[in-house]
Amino acid sequence: MTEIRDISKSPSTAVGLLARLKGLWREVARADGDEMPSLSPDLPDSDMDGLRRQMRACLAARGGEVSARGRAAALGRAYLSLSGVGRIRFLRLLAVEFGPDRDALDRAAQTLMAAAPEGRFKAELALKSALEPPRLKLLTQFNALPEGVKFLVDLRAELMRATASEPALASLESDLRGLLTSWFDVGFLVLERITWRSPAAVLEKIMAYEAVHAIQGWDDLKNRLDSDRRLYAFFHPRMPDEPLIFVEVALVEDMAGNVQDLLDPSAPLGDVEAADTAIFYSINNAQKGLAGISFGNFLIKRVVDDLSREFKQIKTFATLSPIPGFRRWLDDKLVTGEPGLLTAAEHKALTRASGGLGAKGSLKALLSEPDWITEQTLAEALEAPLTRLAARYLTAEKRSNGQALDPVAHFHLSNGARVERINWMADLSPNGLVQSSGVMVNYLYDLDHIEANHEAYSATGKAAMSGRVKALLKG
Repeated sequence: MTEIRDISKSPSTAVGLLARLKGLWREVARADGDEMPSLSPDLPDSDMDGLRRQMRACLAARGGEVSARGRAAALGRAYLSLSGVGRIRFLRLLAVEFGPDRDALDRAAQTLMAAAPEGRFKAELALKSALEPPRLKLLTQFNALPEGVKFLVDLRAELMRATASEPALASLESDLRGLLTSWFDVGFLVLERITWRSPAAVLEKIMAYEAVHAIQGWDDLKNRLDSDRRLYAFFHPRMPDEPLIFVEVALVEDMAGNVQDLLDPSAPLGDVEAADTAIFYSINNAQKGLAGISFGNFLIKRVVDDLSREFKQIKTFATLSPIPGFRRWLDDKLVTGEPGLLTAAEHKALTRASGGLGAKGSLKALLSEPDWITEQTLAEALEAPLTRLAARYLTAEKRSNGQALDPVAHFHLSNGARVERINWMADLSPNGLVQSSGVMVNYLYDLDHIEANHEAYSATGKAAMSGRVKALLKG
């Protein structure tokens, strides 16, 4: 599997969703017979009282279900009509004025602290009720609207972007994350295999959301859905046409070592009956608003189960993954000039290889050469240090909490995978060269050792690795 990417919808998709929601919710709002007045795009102070009244009306829950849905739809349409500035003001109002009642919260906390044992349970319930902010009830009302869940997912994406400059929105973002976490529990998700006969709306979104290895049109997509490939996605019942996360799999003989071969549209069709390996070569989180709500690990396990049932002969499950932070980490090391970064043999080989280019023999200088991948002697000299340093980066470089520094490595290691093989010249795309100088890695999911690997990594941060990776680290 390649890098796990969080991507927001494309501009064209965003415009389409916006127009569709406005139309859908206009009819729902009219059912209430009392649409709220239009707001100016930047939501000036003169419009705030009207917006405040609409929010309170939503919370008051007067009338029946139809009226409640109409008020929520009118409020949602008002939000969609605002500019970026207006939306921030809208969200700030919701966060600040519709949070928990602090006086009631203080009283409930004091009552709990003073409660006798027989009254403690009642006091705990009162405190729990006081902690629940009115804005949470308001947000929940969107669940009943057409595409309301998708609206809330996208709303959280906007909140996540805004909290950096608007700290007051952090509590609202946290409330919405908790709500979505409960709604998107893996038990509610549906795993579907995507085929060429899947709905066109879903296929178009797969093409738009693929951010690791861009899909170059319909022929490329068809190639990725051929008989020697599989593509699986998780869906939520309230978002049936929106993939949440999807994974692309190649059924091959032996472990794949470069992505060029996997993506080559002219390559002959593979024989699935002879395939002994399933290579996960791309996984994409398609909904930015669901960031931090993890179900990628469940996707892998479900797909492994499905493939194991369909192809009894496939025994090897591995990824072909990028190393997105490798060059950034390496460049930092080169700037600081870490002593002993290269071995004596590596330094000697680079100096000798650089002679014909008139370049200095330093790793930093050689990597800055625009055509180094086409100079065979230089590329051969760079292989040893770059693959060794990539292995070090993946297995030994840690965050302060003990997790692997590389986010993709952390994902797979925490799922119980093993760093199996470092692959040279594995991704020669512009993105692959920028991220990792073309180096990729295979993570192996050995079904007999997944749990032990997961427990060791979770407890100590120790990365499981193959003998060949251990040997590579020794130089």
